[in-house]
Amino acid sequence: MDLIEYPDAEMMMMRLADVLASQIKQALLTRDRASLAVPGGTTPGPIFDTLCAVDLDWARVDVLLTDERWVPETSDRSNTALLRRRLLVNRAAAAKLIPLYADAPAPEDRLADLTAGLAAALPLSVVLLGMGADMHTASLFPGADQLELALTGDAPLVAMRAPGAPEPRITLSAAVLNAAMARHIVIVGAEKRAALDQAQGLDPQDAPVAAVLKDTTVHWAEA
Repeated sequence: MDLIEYPDAEMMMMRLADVLASQIKQALLTRDRASLAVPGGTTPGPIFDTLCAVDLDWARVDVLLTDERWVPETSDRSNTALLRRRLLVNRAAAAKLIPLYADAPAPEDRLADLTAGLAAALPLSVVLLGMGADMHTASLFPGADQLELALTGDAPLVAMRAPGAPEPRITLSAAVLNAAMARHIVIVGAEKRAALDQAQGLDPQDAPVAAVLKDTTVHWAEA
C-alpha cells in the first residue's frame, strides 16, 4: 500500500481526477476499451465533477460502480442515479454504463445477467474505492452474509446483505478488484485514517478493506 497525504480534500479530489484520467488514457493505448469502477456515496462527487470534463475518448470507456444498493434509480439511495448526475455528463456522457442493478425483487434474481454484462469490462483498468469507518469497502462489510465468498471466491459479483444495511447490495468481489490494472482508495478525516491504520493488522473478515490494500494507492486528506 502506498499512502499519499494532501493538505486538503479539494486539492486531493482534483489531483485524483487527473490521476484517474491519465490511467484511463494509458489503458486506451493498449486496449480497444478501458473500464473505470467507482464508488457511490458523497465523497467521490467532486472527483466526478472534474473527471467528467476531461478530454479523453469516453466512447471507449466502460463505467460501473464498485457496488450498488438494490434499489431503482428513482430512489434517493441509488448510486447509479448519482453516477448519471455527476459523472456520466459533459464529455463523459459518451461512456458506456455497465449496470449493477436490474428490476427484480432481489439481486440473486438477476445476478447471472449482470455478471454476463460485466464480463466484457474485465479485467478492470482503473478502480476507485472508498472506505467506511467500519473498514468496509465496496459492499464488503464486516459480518455480511456472503463476505467469505466475496473475499475468496472467483465470482465477479456477489449479492450481499449486511448488518445495519437497510437493503440488499451487489458488489464486485475482491478477486475482481485485485485484478484491476490500477487501484485507488480515497478517504477523508482522522477517523477513517485511524481505521485504515488499524485495518492493516487485521484479518479481512474483520476489516474487509485489508483484502484490497496490496499494490493500492490510498489518498487521504484530514478535511
